[in-house]
Amino acid sequence: MGKTQPAAPAARISKRLLRQNIPLYIMFLPVIAFFLIFKYVPMLGLVIAFKKYSFIKGIWGSPWVGLDMFKMIADNHAMLVIIRNTFLLSGLSIAIGFPIPILLALMLNEARRAFFRRTIQTFVYLPHFLNWVIIGGIIVTVFSQSTGTINHVMEWATGSTYPFLYKDASWVSIYVASGVWKEAGWSAIIYLAALTSIDPSLYEAANIDGANKWQQIRRITIPGILPTIVIMLILKIGHLMEVGFDQVYVLQNNAVAEISEVISTFMYKIGIQQAQFSLASAMGLFESIVGLVFVIAANAIARRFGQGLW
Repeated sequence: MGKTQPAAPAARISKRLLRQNIPLYIMFLPVIAFFLIFKYVPMLGLVIAFKKYSFIKGIWGSPWVGLDMFKMIADNHAMLVIIRNTFLLSGLSIAIGFPIPILLALMLNEARRAFFRRTIQTFVYLPHFLNWVIIGGIIVTVFSQSTGTINHVMEWATGSTYPFLYKDASWVSIYVASGVWKEAGWSAIIYLAALTSIDPSLYEAANIDGANKWQQIRRITIPGILPTIVIMLILKIGHLMEVGFDQVYVLQNNAVAEISEVISTFMYKIGIQQAQFSLASAMGLFESIVGLVFVIAANAIARRFGQGLW
C-alpha cells in the first residue's frame, strides 16, 4: 500500500507539466508533419524495389519479382564498379576532409586578433553558400585544358598542358579537394562551438605547470571536443554510400566515367532518364541499408571507448 500512495501526486505533476508544455508541443507539430509526410510516408514506395513497376499498373498492380532487382545489381559488373566508385570517392572525402575542419577550428581558436579571426572565418565559410554549379564553373575556369588558368601558366612555362579534368587520378584529387574547400569552413563551426565549452581554467593550470601550446591542445583541447568529433565521425560514416549528386554530376565527363559514375548519378540516369524505377529503388534501398550497417558498426566501436552516440 505504501508504494502506491505517491502515484497520485506524480500523476498530478505529469498532467501539470503536460499542460504547461502544450504551446511547445503545438510548435513541434509542423516538424512532426514534415517528417511524416516527406520522410516516412514515401518509404512505402520502396516496395517497388521488389516489383517490376510500371506507371500504367501502379505500385500495387505491378507484378512482384522479389529479389530479382538486387540479383541484377549483384550480377552486373558495371553496377559493382559504380558501388566501388561510391566507396572510393566517399571514403577519400571522409579520410581527407574530416580532419581538416577540426584543424581549422583549432587554428581559428588560437588566433588572438579578433579582426583577423573574423576575416578568415568569413573567407572559409563563404564557399559553403555557393551552388555546385558555380563551384563547377570555377573549377573549369581554373583547370580546363584549353582555357584554364593553371594550364595557361603551364603552357607558358613548359610549352605543354595537362588534362586535369580528363585523367582519373587528377579528377579524383580535384573532386576531393573541391569538396573540402567548399565545406571545411562550415563544418568547423561545430568544433568552434564545442571549443567554447572547455573550461578556461584548465588552460591556466596547464600554463602554470609549464605546458606549451601543443601540449595544451593534445591534453586539453582535443579530449574536450572528442565527444563531438566521435558524433560527427559516426554521422559521416553513415553517409559513406551517399556521394553528393550535385558535385559529381557537375564535375564528371565521359573521359572519367569509369571512376566518376556513382550510385546517385546512376539512379538519376536509370530512374529519371530511362524510367527503370524498380532498379533505381533497389539501388537506393541497398545504399540505405549499407549506410545503416556502417552507422551501427561505427557506434558499436565508439561505445567500446565510452563515446557512443546511443
